[in-house]
Amino acid sequence: MKFTHTFGAALVAALLATACGKKEEAAPVAAAPAPAAAPAPARTSVEVLHYWTSGGEAKSAAELKAMLEAKGHEWKDFAVAGGGGDNAMTVLKSRAVSGNPPTAAQVKGPAIQEWANEGMLASIDNVAQAEKWDELLPKVVADVMKSNGNYVAAPVNVHRVNWMWANPEVLKQAGVAAMPKTWDEFFVAADKIKKSGNVALAHGGQNWQDFTVFESVVLGVGGPEFYTNALVKLDPAAIASPTMTKALTTFRKLKGYTDSASTGRDWNMTTAMVIGGKAGFQFMGDWAKGEFTAAGQKPGEGFLCAAAPGTANAYTFNVDSFIMFKLKDEAAQKAQGDLASAILSTEFQEVFNQNKGSIPVRLGHDMAKFDDCAKLSATDFVETAKSGGLVPSIAHGMAVEPAKAGAIQDAVTQFWNDDKLSVAEAQKRIAAAAK
Repeated sequence: MKFTHTFGAALVAALLATACGKKEEAAPVAAAPAPAAAPAPARTSVEVLHYWTSGGEAKSAAELKAMLEAKGHEWKDFAVAGGGGDNAMTVLKSRAVSGNPPTAAQVKGPAIQEWANEGMLASIDNVAQAEKWDELLPKVVADVMKSNGNYVAAPVNVHRVNWMWANPEVLKQAGVAAMPKTWDEFFVAADKIKKSGNVALAHGGQNWQDFTVFESVVLGVGGPEFYTNALVKLDPAAIASPTMTKALTTFRKLKGYTDSASTGRDWNMTTAMVIGGKAGFQFMGDWAKGEFTAAGQKPGEGFLCAAAPGTANAYTFNVDSFIMFKLKDEAAQKAQGDLASAILSTEFQEVFNQNKGSIPVRLGHDMAKFDDCAKLSATDFVETAKSGGLVPSIAHGMAVEPAKAGAIQDAVTQFWNDDKLSVAEAQKRIAAAAK
């Protein structure tokens, strides 16, 4: 989402001209011989824009709705289909320009700062301070939720992106004894699987899937510090370095282990290849776990999970969150605070994340009811938050502004699709996109 000066001015002017979130008028009490009962308190309408429209996500949205309505508010659902949120952002910008933004909207990463820079977001520090969010959240996550030191968004969950999934039967048939921990080990295992007649690496040839694999390769080859310099700070020296050359060389080598029908294949259909025993490995975020569990499989039995090669001590995070718009009505402001509080509550964090495959964003959350992959994710989340290995996913909108991330993604997917494009040329294109 890239604002122009004129567009930003229009947003601010339109919003200031409009009062949102007004109370509904209570119905008049009919005349009666006996003294009339006091009218019920007016319920504040809370319009929430989100793109949680799949089965598990919709269940979670319903839970949040119930929690908010229990606090005396009326949930006005504003769901926009499209798992990546692009459709939702288009609708949101249209509403904001017209001076009629919703009460809250699902927005993440640097896009939060873009909205905040337009002066459109309300501070929710009153809730954050009362509930000690600075202690509940890792600093690297909390910083994404803030603008000029003030909380303007509430984080919902944590997805780990740098996962490697595998079918244990495919690995066993090929003579692969364990999940590979390094890229050299991965290629040895992949050769064995390929020789056994199965696809070694299930991959869907879409630009965001290419980028998802690429960031895990960069992290595994270079480590968290290099990843941060190259794909968060966009340091030209890091992008031009021998380490990036090695990462791109490793990334290209992976393509030789994919199948010829991968182009354009959706991620869930790609996961189905692993589920069905047609492929050995897949690199994908933990939303893939929902596909395995929906197929009746359990971690350690039907499927295996591990950090991508070389990334056991690192964690690329993707955090869903809600921004709160500036509203004039005091009741609507209170409703925003109640919504933010509900989002960070232990009750909602547990229900939502079990449905979605992610983990609670709260540090120290009780993981007793979660599966082994989620428990590993939670442990690594806490440890990497302490060690500096917790880094934002560039492929999933957490690291850099959308325009630059999109340009780098295009350069990466061009390199993946064009075998004649040299590594050196790919580095130059990534560097140009990062400027």
